[in-house]
Amino acid sequence: MATAHEIDYRIVGEEMQYVEIELDPNETAIAEAGSFMLMDEGIQMETIFGDGSANQGTGVLGKLFSAGKRLLTGESLFMTAYTNIGQGKKMVSFASPYPGKIIPLDLMRLGGPVVCQKDAFLCAAKGVSVGIALQRKLGTGLFGGEGFIMQKLEGDGMAFVHAGGHVFERELKPGEVVKIDTGCVVAYTHQVDFDIQFVGGIKNTIFGGEGLFFATLRGPGKVWIQSLPVSRLASRILSYGRGARKEEGSLLGGLGNLLDGDGR
Repeated sequence: MATAHEIDYRIVGEEMQYVEIELDPNETAIAEAGSFMLMDEGIQMETIFGDGSANQGTGVLGKLFSAGKRLLTGESLFMTAYTNIGQGKKMVSFASPYPGKIIPLDLMRLGGPVVCQKDAFLCAAKGVSVGIALQRKLGTGLFGGEGFIMQKLEGDGMAFVHAGGHVFERELKPGEVVKIDTGCVVAYTHQVDFDIQFVGGIKNTIFGGEGLFFATLRGPGKVWIQSLPVSRLASRILSYGRGARKEEGSLLGGLGNLLDGDGR
């Protein structure tokens, strides 16, 4: 028997998506602060400590410990619950924070927890637990791009995460291995073995420009991969803003800036 609230949804848009969640009377969705877009009359907003799931424990200390763990994944101590207290079905919508895709995760169908990158969580049905996943391998924690700590979504309801660029799903067979840029791993099911592999080769190390490590994921299980990590997008924007043009020398770079109208 499902313990999380059963919600219907639809994802709208292409590059800047939002998810519209349909709530029956007394159903609740939870979301991170800053993701709310709009809602119908009859939905009540309430700031809650933690994620409101049964996994966050009882008593003040239990709830404090559970919510405090979320600070390690870059989230806040508090979340917002949206409950339909009116008559009939009501809609509440949550928007993605930057260009990319929203990924719906049916935790019951996926058969257990899903581990995802920090800051990926957008919203979920009440009853889904948003916790932490500690990387058990030293190399994975040091060089995995996301560090020792990632988010773990547990329960039997719907959860929604967001990632940059185009996002696609890869089903891995038992023993099948895929190598991915460490920043492009969005999420994976709990059966997948996640590790880090050194690229190797002196030329690759010095001149490759793609980083020193791969993420290696071994099946069985599902993996979600993004084409544009927000960290990569941010670094490109910052380097462009400083006037550094990767493809041009100093003379051509200055000429290019003039042609672009940036003659400083």
